[in-house]
Amino acid sequence: MKARLPQGYGPQSQSQLIKKYQQMQEDMENMTAELEAREHTVTAGGGQVELTMNGKYNVTAVKLQPEVVDPEDVEMLEDLLAAAVNEAVRVVKETQEAEMGKITAGINLPAGLF
Repeated sequence: MKARLPQGYGPQSQSQLIKKYQQMQEDMENMTAELEAREHTVTAGGGQVELTMNGKYNVTAVKLQPEVVDPEDVEMLEDLLAAAVNEAVRVVKETQEAEMGKITAGINLPAGLF
């Protein structure tokens, strides 16, 4: 007894599907490289701390307003830096998810394909 594929799933449609997935994979690789190169700048403490992070989650710059550097209140500066890093991570992650979602939107990936 021969197994029957559902209508529309012959060798031609499988080939088209494979090509579509290969193109999507190439698009995702290109987008990953672009996203890793992007830099995102965020602020904390009303602009007292400015932090720049790239798409690889590396902090590339930190700028502090002079008034935030108070030797009597180091804890506040630590809190502001932590807040800035956390905000940068959130922004990078959301940007990556949104951009990758554009590539995979509407495509139902079979389990275990990638």
